[in-house]
Amino acid sequence: MIVASNIPRVIWIHTLFIMTIGLLALYSASFNNSAVGVSVFYDQLACAVIGIILMIVLGQGNYRKFFDVAYIVYGISVFFLMMVLVMGRHALGATRWFSIGGFSFQPSEFSKLAVIFFLGRYFSERRPRLTLNAATSAGEIWGDLLWPLFLIAVSMILIFKQPDLGTAILVMGIFLVMLYASGIAIKLFWALIAVFTFLMPVAWHLLKPYQKNRLLVFLNPSLDPLGAGYTITQSKIAVGSGELFGKGWLAGTQNQLNFLPERHTDFIFSVIGEEWGLLGGVLLVYSYSVIIYCGFKIARHNKDPFGQLVAIGIVTILAMQVVINIGMVMGLLPVVGITLPLISYGRTSFMVFAILIGFLLNLSKKRTIF
Repeated sequence: MIVASNIPRVIWIHTLFIMTIGLLALYSASFNNSAVGVSVFYDQLACAVIGIILMIVLGQGNYRKFFDVAYIVYGISVFFLMMVLVMGRHALGATRWFSIGGFSFQPSEFSKLAVIFFLGRYFSERRPRLTLNAATSAGEIWGDLLWPLFLIAVSMILIFKQPDLGTAILVMGIFLVMLYASGIAIKLFWALIAVFTFLMPVAWHLLKPYQKNRLLVFLNPSLDPLGAGYTITQSKIAVGSGELFGKGWLAGTQNQLNFLPERHTDFIFSVIGEEWGLLGGVLLVYSYSVIIYCGFKIARHNKDPFGQLVAIGIVTILAMQVVINIGMVMGLLPVVGITLPLISYGRTSFMVFAILIGFLLNLSKKRTIF
């Protein structure tokens, strides 16, 4: 059982373990990869050092300062999402990167952090009004929901236009979980879910051809084995061939013989499964699970509504990305381009999760947890 005094240490231990596994896997995925080169490993190593410093700094001080700037941060994220569509760098069929002073970052990753802080402040300020009672009508609650629904829709549309279906789905997931945690009346919550479900068939017609192919290949992997289905086929071969203990570091054939595309980003769990086997994969999932458990424990006993909701938002995005990424790597979910937190290569993604973990560390020290 994890006690209150041990929570910061437990989070640190498992976060550093995840980072270490990620660096080992990234080196293996890059040192014999002519498409990217080993430079991505050193880039990620530098991010890890900076990320650890960020976690230390953010673990101290007054987290309520984030409450004061939550709306500003969200506004900045929307601005960058608009700018990336106008001035962004196009690569791999998408326009997701924006450069400032020679530094490239991905605004859609930053938007995850911004959405969590925005919703944390908005819902914490309106929590007493979100439940059906004698003083609050259903109409008043829907009125309170229109503004965040509109703003979240703006972010989702801008992200979807890049196109980035996976992150758009994540933003909606964050909204729904934090809305539920805010204490909204259950009947109204399920009414909202019903509306979204009704609109899903409409969304199919908005997808790009390659996105439709990914969904169809998920339903029938043999539909396009050398095209849309190639990566997932190679991924499942890699994970399965690792068996219980794996083939050993730098010894994975699917990885080292370049059969597996995108193995340094979205499909890096394939490298872990092949080289570290089922045991390595289970240990990695266990470490994520411990951090998620600590986050829920922090949220459950936090006395500040803003801190509570942000903690829930953090563990939600962490859990969703882990489940979706590993699920798509193993062929259990469609491929939607979701990274594995603190493992997959990506500077913006790494820094965003370092900030979120640092915030979680801050919450763990500033509130009594029983």
